[in-house]
Amino acid sequence: MIYLKHGILAGAIMLAAMMTSLHQAHAQPCEQESFEEANYVVCTLEPGKADLRLFWKNADGVAYRTLSSLAEAVPAEGRVLARAVNAGMYRADFSPMGLYVENARELQPANTTKAESSAGQVPNFYKKPNGVFFLGEAGAAILPTDEFLKHRPKVRFATQSGPMLVIANKLNPIFIVGSTDRTRRSGVGVCDGGAVRFAISEDGVNFHDFARLFRDHLKCPDALFLDGGRGVGLYNPEMGRNDWSWHGGYGPIFGLVE
Repeated sequence: MIYLKHGILAGAIMLAAMMTSLHQAHAQPCEQESFEEANYVVCTLEPGKADLRLFWKNADGVAYRTLSSLAEAVPAEGRVLARAVNAGMYRADFSPMGLYVENARELQPANTTKAESSAGQVPNFYKKPNGVFFLGEAGAAILPTDEFLKHRPKVRFATQSGPMLVIANKLNPIFIVGSTDRTRRSGVGVCDGGAVRFAISEDGVNFHDFARLFRDHLKCPDALFLDGGRGVGLYNPEMGRNDWSWHGGYGPIFGLVE
């Protein structure tokens, strides 16, 4: 009997260790990092180990708007929302500003409008080049919008935003070193080994420094700006984060489903 108890106990310990190891292998961690005196939250999704999706509207055709609303809806399919971030800029009705593809269905066409500057400022979405993040047969990728429309890769999910931060390992040349245009910013990069990294600045940073975070610190040869200021948002229960957009809500949302 003693040997049996010991065997059961040992088996339970081994099973617990295996489950812990499995969870750690599939966990997609978010970590607090610093780069050149600015603080960030960086979430890494390893290729093949993450069910990353895009969300916009619920079953009733209404925009989710809040990250918590999405978190409440996902369990209906027996899954859990592990992480979520704003997936790009949106209009007052919470519709995506540009291309939006969900489950291989194009719900919004690409936006190729050339915006006129207002008081010397071009809205961020229209700063060139802007780009498209997409998930296709070969995994995640980011292309400038013109390149994406030229090749029209087959995609399951896609979102258009702008400007591009890093293009083929080069910083977007429109960025100004030492710019005083500093605010909180969020972006996504496709990095070494195909990993997808989301970064949210906790401090005000300019575009040049934010782009360098992706290229030089996170090793992402391609990266795309998602949003800034009051539109930055993160859902991460482990970090106690369930951010709210002061625009009244979010439009498209990236969600990691487990």
